[in-house]
Amino acid sequence: MSDDKIVARNIRRVYHIKGKEDKKTTEFEAIKQLDLTVKQGEFLAIVGPSGCGKSTFLDMIAGLAKPSSGEIFMDGKLIKGPALDRGIVMQGYALFPWRTVRKNVEFGLEIKKVPKQNRGPISQKYIEMVGLKNFADRYPHELSGGMKQRVAIARALAYDPEVLLMDEPFAAVDAQTRETLQEELLRIWEQTKKTIIFVTHGIDEAVFLADRVAVMSSHPGPIKEIVTINLPRPREGIRSSADFGWIRHKIWELLQNDVAAAPVDKQEGPDVAEAISSSAAL
Repeated sequence: MSDDKIVARNIRRVYHIKGKEDKKTTEFEAIKQLDLTVKQGEFLAIVGPSGCGKSTFLDMIAGLAKPSSGEIFMDGKLIKGPALDRGIVMQGYALFPWRTVRKNVEFGLEIKKVPKQNRGPISQKYIEMVGLKNFADRYPHELSGGMKQRVAIARALAYDPEVLLMDEPFAAVDAQTRETLQEELLRIWEQTKKTIIFVTHGIDEAVFLADRVAVMSSHPGPIKEIVTINLPRPREGIRSSADFGWIRHKIWELLQNDVAAAPVDKQEGPDVAEAISSSAAL
């Protein structure tokens, strides 16, 4: 029996854009000829220049968008739309402000029709797993950014998806909180054995977290190379090692030419530019 969890074959995604003045429709090819296989229980990170299609590809795995051509399979079955076997954690938290931490975490359980008497113990398990035991009855406005993201992770885990899809989940928090959340995520991954696909612009973040890093080219973004991260786990203290620096620089070199040619938007560009600037010193 194959241990392939997600298989993407020859993925192409085209957007049809209508001009503001002449109203003519032109094609924008966001992704071209992308092939990727993710193993059961693997932690795979995806990095690439701004606009290369990383988030678009994640949306297609989630079933929120469809490829213009090509196919994506999960456990050998074609992905046709969203389902509870895939959990999603985005950058923007997306918590319900009128719900407590506990009620936010229980939202997926409600959708899954889990009996009410069972929701409490399940939500409590994941609230404690993300370190929010004493904040279960707080509302989102009473939490820091890092705490909100912990709630989002607990909510995604609570209904027990097989695959966790994460799109720049720590980008909005400060550097110290970001490192703490990275360490917490690894701890959770080791406990749950979930398959995780993690989109990021942070080269350090990708190397620290992942088993493999898929490096995408500028749009239309195929996979340029997949780098295996042969670093020991647990990863505490690994960032200062020579091996970490070597792998980090290898990924930077793969990205360098594409970043120079890629469009820079105000949200994503600085992260890539900062990664390149700091890597150049290695």
